[in-house]
Amino acid sequence: MIRHYHASMRTRLLAPLATLLWLVVFSAHGETTDWKSLNAQSIASYRKGDLDGAIATGTKAIEAASASLGADNPSVATLASNVARMCDTAMRRAEAEALYARALAIREKALGPDHLEVASALNNLAGVMRDEGKLAEALPLYTRALAIREKSLGPEHVEVAASLNNLGATYRALGRYDEAEPLYVRSLQIREKALGAGNPEVATSLNNLAALHDARGDLEGAEPLYRLALKIRERLDPESLETAAVLNNLGELYLAQHREDRAVAVLHRAYDIREKALPAKHPDLAATRHDLWAVHMTRGEFALAEQFADEGQVGLTEDQRRKLAIPMASPGMSATRMK
Repeated sequence: MIRHYHASMRTRLLAPLATLLWLVVFSAHGETTDWKSLNAQSIASYRKGDLDGAIATGTKAIEAASASLGADNPSVATLASNVARMCDTAMRRAEAEALYARALAIREKALGPDHLEVASALNNLAGVMRDEGKLAEALPLYTRALAIREKSLGPEHVEVAASLNNLGATYRALGRYDEAEPLYVRSLQIREKALGAGNPEVATSLNNLAALHDARGDLEGAEPLYRLALKIRERLDPESLETAAVLNNLGELYLAQHREDRAVAVLHRAYDIREKALPAKHPDLAATRHDLWAVHMTRGEFALAEQFADEGQVGLTEDQRRKLAIPMASPGMSATRMK
């Protein structure tokens, strides 16, 4: 499964955003009201990892703020957007979409249709729609967010690059590769110029442009882009999930090229990182496990393949089971044919 990065991954924005809301709680505009107390409780639950509790209390904070300040107050939009991000993290995407839509409507009414906060709200709503597979609905939202940012910030701003990346990702998901490519290229150029060649956002753009070449079947064009993205990620943090994602993409490319010796090495690295950081049933971990099953089966390393087989997956043939009597390398050890 090729990992394609969003320009702004909503789960990563939760921590700094929670900090921002904490400041709202203690802002000196009179005594702390009930909605502010509820908001503080929601943030505390989030920081403890209690997403369901954070969402429940955050929802009460939205209701209390609406009663106290009015349903169209910008503070209500801020609360709604942050609870939406929590819902998104908890994979409660229908709730996230409704809250993002509410935040967008409030901001459009309070700030006007061309405000930068409206662009952010459009981006958030489009992101959760894309995750739900509502690509046709997400496309005009991303297009509008890009237009607002270009007008307000200029064509070379990094937020414009983020919008270009998101719009390109949507076109790619729709199979409209010719429309996606110039957006990805422009996003990469802006980020390299503004942030420097070693920035993580540059690595994101490189990965996504590689994934576009990959989707087109241009594996030779994809490989150097993946490798450059990996070089940046490894320099920043060799054990990060972002590094694992690029490793997995590169491993799948090597599998498609029938370069199993290279595939097995990078896929094992991706798996080791993901196994430490992700729940056992996380889809990214499952994807790498499946890839490792496939590469070991292809190499005839049936004992190793068996260790990565999922429940219900096609099992070994009798001939393959017979060959299991041949001594095989243990997990973590180099197999005979592994270089």
